[in-house]
Amino acid sequence: MRAVAAFSAVAVCGIVTPAWCGTDADRWLDGDRVLGRSLADEAIAFEDQDDAAQAPSATNRFAGEWALVTHQMTALGLAQYCLAHPEDRAALAPQVTRAALKSFRKEMRRFGTDAWGGEDAMASLGGPHGHAYLAYAALAIGMARLLDPAFPPDVARQHDALIAAYERRLLASPTGLIETYPGEAYPTDTAAVAGAIAVHGRATGSDHAKVLARWAAMVQKVQIHAPSGFVYQRMDATTGKAHDAPRGSGTALAAYFAGFADRSVARQLAEGVFRHEATFSGFSGIREYADGTTGQGDIDSGPVLLGVSVSATGFALAPARAHGFRGAFERLYRTTDLFGAPESHGGRLRFRSGGAFGDAFLLAMLTSGPELAP
Repeated sequence: MRAVAAFSAVAVCGIVTPAWCGTDADRWLDGDRVLGRSLADEAIAFEDQDDAAQAPSATNRFAGEWALVTHQMTALGLAQYCLAHPEDRAALAPQVTRAALKSFRKEMRRFGTDAWGGEDAMASLGGPHGHAYLAYAALAIGMARLLDPAFPPDVARQHDALIAAYERRLLASPTGLIETYPGEAYPTDTAAVAGAIAVHGRATGSDHAKVLARWAAMVQKVQIHAPSGFVYQRMDATTGKAHDAPRGSGTALAAYFAGFADRSVARQLAEGVFRHEATFSGFSGIREYADGTTGQGDIDSGPVLLGVSVSATGFALAPARAHGFRGAFERLYRTTDLFGAPESHGGRLRFRSGGAFGDAFLLAMLTSGPELAP
């Protein structure tokens, strides 16, 4: 209700100045070390609390996804911060590894195992089923291996085997897609697969050029809705038939993940996203649906207010920063600042409206750039 009331107030007056909102946008764009470290420390504090709680993972699919992604985004955000500020790498690389390892735990992927009728992703690497959801963890593990010389070798071997399975499945796919769940393939999740493969190559020296080139070609040929520039939210992995509309939330997150694998594909997706930026008085958001298509908010988009998606708006911060859309980043960050309600406490920064998940994903989005493929 607080967010709706605030948005309505802006819409009614029409002349609210953004001067008091988003004042840290330039600092985020310029990679301010103190600001970045304050949010990084908040994410680390959550991981400390999580260690102490030792809570079991959720079996509900969406709760399970959010738990895995919270650790994954923490790892990615910390890793990106380390790449931008190598003077902090020795201190923070073990924190990257800790968060990444949590995302890779067997109990953390229970929701995916249940979706596949009890088939565990790591116990079925020789099979044809995609299990693309585990790419989120695989990407985090790859970044940890890239940064942490003390990364556990036994987990590294498991990671090698998972990446080999993903590579084989992608090369066999006629659409450049692999399934996340039975009958469900998401271009966004497959972009995470491609990102995980690419980062594995950087961390180990393995040559994955063939599969990454094929994936990039298929994104452009099959997965992008040309009139809008959005990727389809959900598709058939074999035929490429769309099972959902082209949408902003999936495209914005796909642009982030694609950046790990192919800079040109990521840039193309980012340009598609910003074709659907809705602006007002210095604030902006990303529309969930392109002109000519309609739909409601769901677990992917979050609330959709006046056509603008909460998730798409937040995810778009990453490609805006990474690809130099400075004006768009500033406008999006003003909106994030307004609804995210950031506050400093004890030398740390947190966003009150998003909880641990919000802090983790904003850490990744607001530090995006250093992870881009060469």
